Amino acid sequence: MIKITFPDGSSREFEAGITPLQVAESISSRLAQDVLASTINGQEWDLSRPVNEDATIKLHKWEDAEAKHAFWHSSAHLMAEALQELYPGMKFGIGPAIESGFYYDVDPGDAVIKDGDFATIEAKFMELAARKSPIVRNDISKADALKKFEEKGDEYKVELITDLTDGTITLYSQGNFTDLCRGPHLPHTGEIKAFKILSVAGAYWRGDEKRKQLTRIYGITFPKKKLLDEHLVLLEEAKKRDHRKIGKELELFMFSEMVGKGLPMWLPRGTALRLRLEDFLKKIQKRFDYQQVMTPHIGNKLLYVTSGHYAKYGKDSFQPIHTPEEGEEYLLKPMNCPHHCEIYKFKPRSYKDLPLRFAEFGTVYRYEQSGELHGLTRVRSFTQDDAHLFCRPDQLKSEFLKVMDIILIIFKALDFENFEAQISLRDPNNREKYIGSDENWEKAESAIIEACQEKGLNARVELGEAAFYGPKLDFMVKDALGRRWQLGTIQVDYNLPERFELEYTGEDNQKHRPVMIHRAPFGSMERFVAVLIEHTAGKFPLWLTPDQAVILPISEKFNDYAHQIAKQLSNEDVRTIVDDRNEKIGRKIRDNELKRIPYLLIVGEKEAENGEVSVRRQGEGDKGTMKVEDFAAMINAEVARDTNV
Repeated sequence: MIKITFPDGSSREFEAGITPLQVAESISSRLAQDVLASTINGQEWDLSRPVNEDATIKLHKWEDAEAKHAFWHSSAHLMAEALQELYPGMKFGIGPAIESGFYYDVDPGDAVIKDGDFATIEAKFMELAARKSPIVRNDISKADALKKFEEKGDEYKVELITDLTDGTITLYSQGNFTDLCRGPHLPHTGEIKAFKILSVAGAYWRGDEKRKQLTRIYGITFPKKKLLDEHLVLLEEAKKRDHRKIGKELELFMFSEMVGKGLPMWLPRGTALRLRLEDFLKKIQKRFDYQQVMTPHIGNKLLYVTSGHYAKYGKDSFQPIHTPEEGEEYLLKPMNCPHHCEIYKFKPRSYKDLPLRFAEFGTVYRYEQSGELHGLTRVRSFTQDDAHLFCRPDQLKSEFLKVMDIILIIFKALDFENFEAQISLRDPNNREKYIGSDENWEKAESAIIEACQEKGLNARVELGEAAFYGPKLDFMVKDALGRRWQLGTIQVDYNLPERFELEYTGEDNQKHRPVMIHRAPFGSMERFVAVLIEHTAGKFPLWLTPDQAVILPISEKFNDYAHQIAKQLSNEDVRTIVDDRNEKIGRKIRDNELKRIPYLLIVGEKEAENGEVSVRRQGEGDKGTMKVEDFAAMINAEVARDTNV
């Protein structure tokens, strides 16, 4: 007999070899119908895989991320089986579940998969799903796995297996398809009731531009047709909110092939918006005693070798810059933290000086693959709202809590109130990925967990998601369409102070190492603005929007009055433009509503005589007439309320 412990702390005894699905059946038949995945002892686990020792168990329904992952991972395998039947000789790369759906990278040989082929693939997929084929796990030796895929002539799987350690290799099979995979998967294919291919793109094998370009097929599945229909409606809405489309319409930012791929340039309106975000954060930081610093865009290669960033990110960075001096190499800055460590070392520090909080809107550079670039969300040059805090160990928790306060203030001001927190810890089974001692890691991880408990923050714990130098707390925001974005991160680091030999003189007159906190509430300005555009559909909060009001004279003879009002409002810090085109007022209203300007001020003879404006609010219609000075006071009061931090 073995003991199974449930999330509520209760436990029951079962015979060894019981499966999670049988555990669900022992609770209720309804639960057994709804459950799609499980977690055993913190490890994702097939519902049909036996449990042979005492264990903790979690059973996951569709609403859970773990269930969706297993569902979409199984769907990727089923799509591969459909492709195998339709395109004999096709070879397969990788087919993971992603944030929303899945993809498979395939080598179709001489065939070309295009939009017109989607319906045929979808029909074959659903035909296979209806067979309810069991999805079976099989542990296999490395030698046998290599032999199996060498016989199939699938060099992609052979390459993947070659990199694996013997004793860790598993295959999953359903119907006539077998794949190299860690799992977990659904018990059978019949759970999948709806399928749609979303797009086809090119993807270099293993992300290497020097390797062959494969065909990447994106798809999504659901346990009910209704859920697919709702998702497709959501996708259409997402297209309307695409930050690249709105950014162009509102003239916020641009890209230029002449400047270079993935290098955004901010236009005047976008720059004004971004600077207001920066000013807002600077105002908050001033309250929390941060000091602004500025560092160069490049650094000596030795700086990043010392920090460990070169070893970890060297392949993803721009190549070293060679100077006329022999042997001298510089890198475009991939991170701000090594520079801030050097600022800390500028002079001796005492325990009385700590905590020190250095903040910088620092631009960094990463060489992202061309195929992975996407608007402002994936770029090669981006600006982090970075800060690095240096504190004593006894100050760590209180400093961590203050950073959490800053992030929550920002989320509230920008209406990001639907969010989740994730504590990212080391992978206990793969510690060689990380730098630093076990003792320091344990101290850092405990500090984050305790801070979240003290704050009453119900944070999800994810093993293996930590940065290479320390654990972190990430904030996952849900936007207006329910999509999750990782915004805001706090990381505890005992390792960089060690690598840079940072010290302070303690009260005991001895030398001690400070603890370092990495912190970026926005994450990056580019990604944050992209998410903000899509969350608001370009209808920014009044305090942030590039233009707060537009004045619409009903005819040309009131243009002078319109410009007079614009100047008056400008003097009252209300951002105003004038639309004095020779167009009918109805056309002007429609055009400016499309520009997402919050207030439309219509002026004619009556308004000019009385020193008034007729006010129309975006999405709310007419608000009546008011004196210009009263309108300015109303705007400034609303801005003050929303930015009162």
